[in-house]
Amino acid sequence: MKTYTLLIMMCLPFLALAQKKKTDTTEVKKLDEVAINGVKPLIVRKADRLIFNLENSISSSGGNVWDALTKVPSVQTNFDGGITAGNKSVVVYMDGKPLRLSGENLATYLRSLPADQIARIELISNPPASFDADGGAVLQLISKKNKTDGLNVTLNGAYTQATYGSSTASTIFNYRKDKLNIYGNYGYSRRKKKAGETEYIIYESPDNYSYWDNIKDGIRSGSANSYRMGLDYDLDKKQVLGLLINGYNGDNERTNNVSTSIYNAHRSTADSLLKTNNNSGGTTDQYTFNVNYKLKTDTMTGGLNIDLDYVPYRSPRFQSVNNLSLLSDGTQASNPYRINTTSNQKIDIWSVKADYAWKIKSLNIESGIKYSGISTNNSNKYYNNSSSTPVFVANRSDDFIYDENTSAAYSSMAGSSAKWEYQVGLRAEYTRTKGHSLTLNSIQKNSYVKLFPTLFAVYKLTDNHDLNFSYGYRISRPDYGRLNPFKYYTSPYSYMVGNPTLQPAFIHSAELGYTYRKEYNFSLFYRNTSGYFSNITVQDNENKLFYDTQQNLELSLTTGFAISAVVRIAKWWEINNFVQGTYKREKSGYLQGTYDYDVASIYANMNNSFNIHSKSGLKAELSGWYSSPTIQGIYKLNSTFDLSAGIRRNIAKGKGTIRLAATDLFNGNPYRIDVDYLNQRNGFREQTDTRSVTLSMSWKLGNIVGAPRKRNTGSEDEKKRAGY
Repeated sequence: MKTYTLLIMMCLPFLALAQKKKTDTTEVKKLDEVAINGVKPLIVRKADRLIFNLENSISSSGGNVWDALTKVPSVQTNFDGGITAGNKSVVVYMDGKPLRLSGENLATYLRSLPADQIARIELISNPPASFDADGGAVLQLISKKNKTDGLNVTLNGAYTQATYGSSTASTIFNYRKDKLNIYGNYGYSRRKKKAGETEYIIYESPDNYSYWDNIKDGIRSGSANSYRMGLDYDLDKKQVLGLLINGYNGDNERTNNVSTSIYNAHRSTADSLLKTNNNSGGTTDQYTFNVNYKLKTDTMTGGLNIDLDYVPYRSPRFQSVNNLSLLSDGTQASNPYRINTTSNQKIDIWSVKADYAWKIKSLNIESGIKYSGISTNNSNKYYNNSSSTPVFVANRSDDFIYDENTSAAYSSMAGSSAKWEYQVGLRAEYTRTKGHSLTLNSIQKNSYVKLFPTLFAVYKLTDNHDLNFSYGYRISRPDYGRLNPFKYYTSPYSYMVGNPTLQPAFIHSAELGYTYRKEYNFSLFYRNTSGYFSNITVQDNENKLFYDTQQNLELSLTTGFAISAVVRIAKWWEINNFVQGTYKREKSGYLQGTYDYDVASIYANMNNSFNIHSKSGLKAELSGWYSSPTIQGIYKLNSTFDLSAGIRRNIAKGKGTIRLAATDLFNGNPYRIDVDYLNQRNGFREQTDTRSVTLSMSWKLGNIVGAPRKRNTGSEDEKKRAGY
């Protein structure tokens, strides 16, 4: 009932729009921009991207960036740390540099990053040729900047209460004088979250039936320090030399207690019980060192930009698994299963890139070259702890070395006429990879050259009516963790294992749109992914084993429509709305059969902004989203929804801001997945602490000062797959 209520509430603004009288608005003159009236609107739409001004989102302020992502229209996070935007995979950037993390490592980092450090989030659904070709879309985090000479310091702090308490504290500073600009930020977070999960597996064969019911009670905790320090020095009026250091040092721990009841032969009472204690954790140290040189030419858009980058990443981790098998009468059924595993991941990334932009008459042209080298070393050790002295098990350990080198060149051209605005680009990439498993004595090599074209066009029908079209061809490379063949055991009967033979996927994406009065948008989209890779589950019904691995699947096709609209019910009440309808088809051979699934789904996002008292800065927000059931390979995902609210007020004559926000009020955001394919019948429901209350405060000290020069660095596409 709550889900239907939420859907009806989201439809009301569109009904109100049909009855709404025409009101005076401030019209935005730029052809490619769709902006909400006012200073720093919550959402701005351009021809090639959507901008979500996070600093204006009350329900997101004071929390962390991971939780804030779901407030961006069409962006969803999932149980394994993945992020999608409009059903596309994404690469996360920060200030022009990719966060080359994936899965749980990416989620951990973004949970440690205070949302108050981020000014806006840009969703680039079809990135231009200047971006690396990896990923279906780009989700770029833009940190807060300041604007004039002097010194400015902003302090932020927040406390979040869910089942347990978490806290964040951060500061942002900038100093600019004459030729020198020094800027940076620092954030500290300490978090503790409850993570519950229920799982079922049905092992069935002609002579046997067994139902396994798992109940997992877990806690995820950790702390992190994230920091950024930059320096720009003007050599003269046309030349700037810059240094930039980003750092992240964090630790995390996960404790899970799992109780597994086993029901054989359709009995109503359990025949046996498995009790498993699983503890894992470790530390992560990641740095980015960047040197940048920029030469400005006489034209407004011209110039040379050179970046040198070095990115080291180190992550030692541990895991212990203790399992006890009991019969129905409580007696021990077998010897205890006790293991310990350690892993040490080392990744080094080097890159150099040069970009040059110039203008010929009315055409803006940009070209560039880039080289990146990636070296990873994963050492994984397995120990049997059943006796007093741990015993190293060589055939269950592995050392996996993976190297990747990519050379790239691109060129793009943008121009406009009385009715047209356009941009065309072409990127070429030559990639060589080598994966070497020392224990398995196997080597996997791959090399390929690919061309990636992009096209953007806007046709101005009248002052209030625009047509736009975009097309892009991109690649999705598997992150390094998906390639590692080491078996990561979570119990004696379940494990996760990578696939070193995994190949990249290739994506065709096209979109045709219509915009009315810069505020109302309708678009049709089409996306075809070949070689789509995904995690898959395999259950061995004879031996009662269950494992998660990776596989290239044949086809993933998505088509549909998207509608966005801004509705102003009153001067003090504004609503941003987004609805996306999707038809999705996935087809592939899998195990001893094939599947061909399709589904029609709907996603809706709504944000109400209430300007209660302008003089005191008293504002409120009510936001919500709903996602209907969908599919991912053989997985069938159930519906989820979220309803959040917040209020904020300025204090001390605008120097400070205090906020109170409540997220996921109805606790409607669990991940529920079911599999019913051939003899594979399993599923799970994961519920984390998404329902919470956050009290936060920010305070500005000193002058308002100048923003550091924004720039992209050379390591733009290598870090997501590295795991940070």
